[in-house]
Amino acid sequence: MQTNLSLPLQMPKHAYEYGARASGEAHGVVLTKPHVVELILDLAGYTSDRDLTGTSLLEPSCGHGAFVVPAVKRLLEAAKHTGRAPSALANAILAFDIDREHVVRTRKAVVDLLADHRVGQAVAERLAEGWVREHDFLLAAIGRTFDFVVGNPPYIRIEQLAGALQSEYRRRYRSLYDRADLYVAFIERGLSLLSSDGVLSFICADRWVSNKYGAPLRELVSAKYQVRCYIDLHKASPFESDVIAYPSIFVLSPGKSENVPVVTLEAASATECGALTEALAGKAIRLPAGVSLATYKCWFEGDEPWVLSSPAHLDTLRFLEAKFAPIEATAHVGIGVATGMDKLYIVGGDAEIEADRLVPLVMRDDIEKGRIRTASRFVINTFDDDDGRAVDLDRFPKLRKYLTARANEIKKRHVAQKNPSAWFRTIDRVYPKLVSTPKLLIPDIAGSNEVAFDEGHFHPHHNLYFVTSSQWDMEVLGGLLSSKMALFFVWSYAVKMRGGYLRFQAQYLRRIRLPDPIALPPKLAKNIKTAFQTRSFARLDELALEAYGLRELPLFDFVDTRA
Repeated sequence: MQTNLSLPLQMPKHAYEYGARASGEAHGVVLTKPHVVELILDLAGYTSDRDLTGTSLLEPSCGHGAFVVPAVKRLLEAAKHTGRAPSALANAILAFDIDREHVVRTRKAVVDLLADHRVGQAVAERLAEGWVREHDFLLAAIGRTFDFVVGNPPYIRIEQLAGALQSEYRRRYRSLYDRADLYVAFIERGLSLLSSDGVLSFICADRWVSNKYGAPLRELVSAKYQVRCYIDLHKASPFESDVIAYPSIFVLSPGKSENVPVVTLEAASATECGALTEALAGKAIRLPAGVSLATYKCWFEGDEPWVLSSPAHLDTLRFLEAKFAPIEATAHVGIGVATGMDKLYIVGGDAEIEADRLVPLVMRDDIEKGRIRTASRFVINTFDDDDGRAVDLDRFPKLRKYLTARANEIKKRHVAQKNPSAWFRTIDRVYPKLVSTPKLLIPDIAGSNEVAFDEGHFHPHHNLYFVTSSQWDMEVLGGLLSSKMALFFVWSYAVKMRGGYLRFQAQYLRRIRLPDPIALPPKLAKNIKTAFQTRSFARLDELALEAYGLRELPLFDFVDTRA
């Protein structure tokens, strides 16, 4: 990974900020709370009661020095115990940041700390300059390995970066798959720089452990590294700022995972973090209320998502996945149409456009308590129904007039610039035949599975997922998908948001397993259908357990918004 640092691809200042920027801080660093930093250093084993003077620590994105300064403090305490002079510690720490301001600030904090430990000004400045460097960690030539890699990498989607830089990052890091977040590349490179017995300890957004773009990184971890500890911080506030980052702490090192402690912290308070440190060290203590600790004897293989609720939950999930077929064995899961400019492409029935270019549309806010109530809008169909190409506007003068009058706005869209000859097309194709197809509609963001049945009147908008099937009675299927059984599958894999809400995306809906519709007893099927029609969810939950042959499900925490 040797690189000329004068590359024109060098990240420009403020192109992104290190730290949890994407979670809410536009141009600043989101600082990790000091006691959480201490926990992360403890988990890595970077403690002053051992000889740190012969070790090396890497911080890939130092920001204002939240990790570097406590690490230097521990290093100096260890040096005092061993009698080694600070001037001999030039190779003990290496930190990066792309922002000159951050580098200057962190160096000053380090110099001040060294001065407090009676290190001379010249030596302190030399150490600070060597330890803290202004470079892009993902492009920097480093040329050595480290015993510890710690920190809080940046959170930003790869597609938000300039095209040339995106391409270079993707060329170097196989973990940058699909719409990956940049932090996965920081994890990948951090792991590649570990010594044979090195430890990586990060606080980071947790999306990669379960979603599609995290698959290559999970596969890498499974093949070469062991998970030494995983801490869920969804409910906690580990940062100085109030940001929405859905973080976790994970500790990785070369080896194979077994007997992995999985922890959930309620608040990530100093008390909780201190108690957890002692518990993980093997001390018999009582964990504070709201803190849970479970041991996973076996870890996940390949690129499969990490389901980290409880071992009992995972056992039940694996049993169901082994016994029942995926939903797409008997049904199809899709997403509604994205236009790229709803204010122009979604119109009322009185729009001056040819009638056969208007397709009846159902949107999220048209659905109330599982019923389609107010759908009265239409989406403009800019595609030829036969071959799927952009329609010939000369055949539809009213549509041409409508679109031409709004061309300046429409052509600003990315899809228009990418396809200048079809500048007027929507992002997604509209499928008029889908309108008459009976379908189940599932909103993307909800506390639980809110399923509505469309007998065949509307095309779904992109904020709705839909399920169709030629093998199921759609209301029987709707009943199963409205039950806690279906929610159990989605909840196990889905992104969990603040307030207990979930993302019901296609990649998670496809994790649902279903019984064979032919093997379902007719009386049971009829009862499920009736319970779905009457929205009797407690009854549906009982009937679904019967359909799956279970007495009960492990407890899982969700907000029931089905009523």
